[in-house]
Amino acid sequence: MSDTTRDSPAESALQARPPAIWTGYRTEIAILLAIIVLMLSVGAFVPQALSGGNFRNILQAAAPLIIMSLGVLLVVLTGGIDLSVGSVFSLTGMVVALAMDQGAGALGATALGLAVGLTFGAINGALVTLVGLAPFVVTLITYAVAGSLAFIVTNGRSMPIGAPDYWLINSGQIIPGLRNHILYCIVLMVLIEFALRKLVVGRWFYAVGTSAPAARLLGIPVQRTRFAAYVISGLLASFAGIVTVSYILNAEAMAGASLMLQAIAAVVIGGASLAGGTGSAIGAVLGALMITCIQNAVNLIGVNSFWQGSVTGMAILIAVLIDRFGKADRT
Repeated sequence: MSDTTRDSPAESALQARPPAIWTGYRTEIAILLAIIVLMLSVGAFVPQALSGGNFRNILQAAAPLIIMSLGVLLVVLTGGIDLSVGSVFSLTGMVVALAMDQGAGALGATALGLAVGLTFGAINGALVTLVGLAPFVVTLITYAVAGSLAFIVTNGRSMPIGAPDYWLINSGQIIPGLRNHILYCIVLMVLIEFALRKLVVGRWFYAVGTSAPAARLLGIPVQRTRFAAYVISGLLASFAGIVTVSYILNAEAMAGASLMLQAIAAVVIGGASLAGGTGSAIGAVLGALMITCIQNAVNLIGVNSFWQGSVTGMAILIAVLIDRFGKADRT
């Protein structure tokens, strides 16, 4: 009888060393190449697609989705799902606009907006970890509640942003030459990827999603890790909403209606598994960019915008199939 023992899946996820870039980021590199091929193909028919102005438009449109997707990624890594982010995004914008309309300053209104995400994230986390409800059910409920509140707080009216300099949150330049919305995406991606790859706390997310019972046996705080994932997801959804309203200087109750599905799609396209335990911040960012580039390409080519959902759905299907058969080849 052999006296060798095998590490549990959670222990392997916790102790595994980050692989070399070419092997550890194969999915991300493939997505980047796909984005390049897509834009070059569109540029062959519409030269405007390769202009600097169009690339700036893509980055501007992708920024809120990137920020939201990074939060959703953490939830998905733990084996959960967050369906509420789109509604939290919308409610945040309405709360910020309403607060300013009632006399609050830009700083106070922004703090109230972020509090929306923290509150709904904490509710989601508490119901999943403490009460033990299924993440799909919990976040579907908060999706509906936040969505209805976005209409209730202003009676469904769109509202302008009162602070004249609020646009600086999105389009200002903390670092000269780099717009803030791009800076936010870079900083968040680097911080989250570093934490996931280099810090023990970050590896907990992989371990919990790989095998929660094994992670618990290893002494990993499973419930706190899941709770933190939902809180961060809610907070980043609110931050994405603030970045958006600071750009358009107007809040709409339905502004985030489609972003929930797009955020989940970005995470899946980026290589994350909905079963948990697999994914990266770089992949989530590239997945969001892929979705935005597809939407941009559809618009530039002149295809009916109603086809955007179908094209995005096919991209998700291809990503899932690649992940499925890739895992089959490795077993």
